[in-house]
Amino acid sequence: MLRVANLKISLDGGPEAPLEAAVKKLKIRRDQVSAWHVSKKSVDARDKGDVHFVMAVDLAVAGEDALLRSLKAGVASKVPPVAALPAVRAAYKGLRPVVAGFGPGGLFAALALARGGMRPIVLERGQRVDERKRSTDRFALTGELDPESNIQFGEGGAGAFSDGKLTTGIKDPRCRLVLKELADHGAPEEILSLAHPHVGTDRLPGVVAAIRQEIIELGGEVRFSSRLTDLRVKGGALCAVGYEDAQGKQEIAADDLILAIGHSAADTQQMLFNAGVQMIQKPFSVGARIEHPQAAVNRSQYGRFASHPALGAAEYHLSAHLPDGRGAYTFCMCPGGTVVPAASRRGGVCVNGMSAFARDGENANAALLIDVRTEDFGDDHPLAGYALQRAWEQRAFRAGGENYFAPVQLAGDLLSGLETKRLGSVRPTYRPGVTCADFRAVLPEFAYEGMRAAIRIFDRQLKGFAMPDAVLTAVESRSSCPVRLLRDQRYESSIAGLYPCGEGAGYAGGIMSAAVDGLRVAEALMKKYALLEE
Repeated sequence: MLRVANLKISLDGGPEAPLEAAVKKLKIRRDQVSAWHVSKKSVDARDKGDVHFVMAVDLAVAGEDALLRSLKAGVASKVPPVAALPAVRAAYKGLRPVVAGFGPGGLFAALALARGGMRPIVLERGQRVDERKRSTDRFALTGELDPESNIQFGEGGAGAFSDGKLTTGIKDPRCRLVLKELADHGAPEEILSLAHPHVGTDRLPGVVAAIRQEIIELGGEVRFSSRLTDLRVKGGALCAVGYEDAQGKQEIAADDLILAIGHSAADTQQMLFNAGVQMIQKPFSVGARIEHPQAAVNRSQYGRFASHPALGAAEYHLSAHLPDGRGAYTFCMCPGGTVVPAASRRGGVCVNGMSAFARDGENANAALLIDVRTEDFGDDHPLAGYALQRAWEQRAFRAGGENYFAPVQLAGDLLSGLETKRLGSVRPTYRPGVTCADFRAVLPEFAYEGMRAAIRIFDRQLKGFAMPDAVLTAVESRSSCPVRLLRDQRYESSIAGLYPCGEGAGYAGGIMSAAVDGLRVAEALMKKYALLEE
């Protein structure tokens, strides 16, 4: 097939408009095309008087090689081969590998291993994704705390709040494979073509469950409510994995363990440190969620086209260098979304954001974050960043009233250096509730002042960002992991057979990059046993 990119398509164009534009650019007849589809779609809103779509179209055309040779350079190109998990060339006969964690990294590592005939055992400290969602929804709506649920109060579980944003800056061909697998397991087909693909909080649990079911059908096993507690090492190499479930302490003989524990498993990181796994401090970020009316964001981004039915809820991504040299940026922007609880420790408040697939909520929200440098840690211990996170989350807990309400401050009050006494026109979406506060009691000074400077700068990039009634909800402290587990070119740690993976290992920063890292690690493990070509 041929790919024709950079096609300007009117918002009012009909379903055949992309094909018509591609045919015109190729200078061929419509009847020469036997099949076609849109492979990339984005919105170009740089000129508010001419908002339009930019698309790439893939076409099956008779005699495409000759046609391609006749075209000027850049008009069209060959469509790259469809990505696929690598085929194994031998049967695996060793001990079953263990995967600790079932977020994006662990999920895709386990899928690849299962298809390679290695029958992985997955240890997931949380509940099944459907049960986890019910627990999360109950807490978000009512504030009812489940004392048995480690989604709320284990050391892990923050990944349960993901809404399936699949945007990434990495340029790895495995990204296409991840999108295809998600779509094959029930995600919306449009993720294969959108420039900013999104599954949605409401649809993601079903997709995860479908992938889990395939892993099980291929001989894998997923053990829920199973917390990794110990490593057995002999001669510098892994020989067994200890974990704890409802029945007590358990052990699995294993030569290989993929660590996909996520960025919030501080207790597991402590165990790994005690076991001698080499790790170093890693910078991360801290800040709050900021909420604006989605209609205001639409107007700012799309101008007079804001209400056009062809356009969905508008997005934004903003960044700046602050006067003190730190970076400020928005992260995980959720159009038409909600701010949700992401606490994983008792006595702490931590927030995140999510959107349903429809993105039809009243507010837009995004993390407004300031860089945290390793010199801010105040200690050279590799896990010192977790202590900072815990301290800020405890401050937020106290400022919120010690009842798991989140502290909020209006943007106008923050800019004026005033404590918020009452809310304005923007209704906060965080449940179970919020408490008006002064963020000087929650955030470190560099983050407080950094957010004030960033809001003013971002208002010049996105008109209305400094809206006085915009609501800031604290504290967002889990955007990335504050530690990196060292690994070599074979993806192994300082303990042979131990494979750090994904966000919790410090090698990813979102769903896509974590999933891709899971595939890389699984491939490395299969190459170790000569199941794949080097």
